[in-house]
Amino acid sequence: MRKLNSLFILLVLTIVCPSLAQAQLQRSDAFKGKYKLKEVVILSRHNIRSPLSTNGSTLSKMTPHEWTDWSSAASELTLRGGVLETEMGQFFRKWTIDAGLFKDNHVPTIDEVSLYANSMQRCIATAQYFSGGFMPVANLRVNHRYVPSKMDPVFFPRLTKSTEAFRTEAMKQINAMGGKEGLVGINKGLNDSYDIIAKVLDLKQSEYYKKGEVKDFVNNDTRITLELNQEPGMKGSLKNANSASDAFILQYYEEPDAIKAGFGHKLTLDEWTKIAKVKDVYGDVLFTAPIVAVNVAHPLLQYMYDELNAKDRKFTFLCGHDSNIASVDAALGVEEYSLPNSIEKKTPIGSKLVFEKWVDAAGKAYIAINLVYQSTDQLKQMSLLDLQHAPQVFSLKLKGLSQNADGLYTFDDINARFLQAIRAYDDIK
Repeated sequence: MRKLNSLFILLVLTIVCPSLAQAQLQRSDAFKGKYKLKEVVILSRHNIRSPLSTNGSTLSKMTPHEWTDWSSAASELTLRGGVLETEMGQFFRKWTIDAGLFKDNHVPTIDEVSLYANSMQRCIATAQYFSGGFMPVANLRVNHRYVPSKMDPVFFPRLTKSTEAFRTEAMKQINAMGGKEGLVGINKGLNDSYDIIAKVLDLKQSEYYKKGEVKDFVNNDTRITLELNQEPGMKGSLKNANSASDAFILQYYEEPDAIKAGFGHKLTLDEWTKIAKVKDVYGDVLFTAPIVAVNVAHPLLQYMYDELNAKDRKFTFLCGHDSNIASVDAALGVEEYSLPNSIEKKTPIGSKLVFEKWVDAAGKAYIAINLVYQSTDQLKQMSLLDLQHAPQVFSLKLKGLSQNADGLYTFDDINARFLQAIRAYDDIK
């Protein structure tokens, strides 16, 4: 009867979400009987922070309402974010012990475990909270290069090459995301999202809107900048709407009262998802055009490749930003995906791009690639995580590469894909 129930659950999972079902199979007893976990490399987004903007910014001018009284300064990790990240660390502790990578209360050597964060407070703090849940007795050191808050070149998604030829090709690829209408088409695809954001902001009731300093979200004013040694930039409605989208998403996670988070508006989950869509699209436009992705992700790709090939390394935790995950995904050729059980469909807050290295009985190495994240409900409820109450685990697929029957890529294929993405940078003239 137990076997039949397991098969039924697996069938339901496969119908509802094939990728989630496959990811769960990768953690089954049958799977662990065939493979041994040898190494894990994680690229994490920081957890919940306060908005990047401060009082007097465009964000504050777009609404007559007061944003949440955050438990941290602008752009820094909130207390809630710290609790959620500790829970994620606890889950990875339980998972790596269950998979046989570590023993309980293991104190690793300096070569076995590496925690490296971008030198922004929200990234350092996220890694610190993760380490507390992951190895609470090990007193792990979180490495970062600079005094907060300064961008580390490894995590800084800047353009280190930007010629006229590069910008022309980049804009061609970005415009292709909107079809025949290019950037206008991209914006038109967000019309519903813009309407909802304007409604929830009560945009037209803003003092600055009445003065003409803040304007409606329109389709034809988005401009992209691709300057040397700078992040890809943007001006116009999509950028302004993204600031509001970002703040609303974080406020929705941070504020227990969803109506209060929506400035008194009772929003459906679908409406929250449409608000979050603006941020997803904004990230795609700036960081996922192939030629842009291999440019901005180049140092991080090199670092991750080295970690995956480090002889004595067992666990690597890299903490950066959604732009890091988005650009690395795009540079490696991850197939298009939309995450279930999350209002953020690409790189949810606190999400982790996880490379698992497994070795079979013959000594052949394989890689599983998953995105691990807390569902919207888990974030809102601050659910405790363990093997019986796991975060979401979504299997990612790479264009042009085949997986074996257990959903694994060969280690050689993954190494080759990393090298291909790294060398693509050299091809940028």
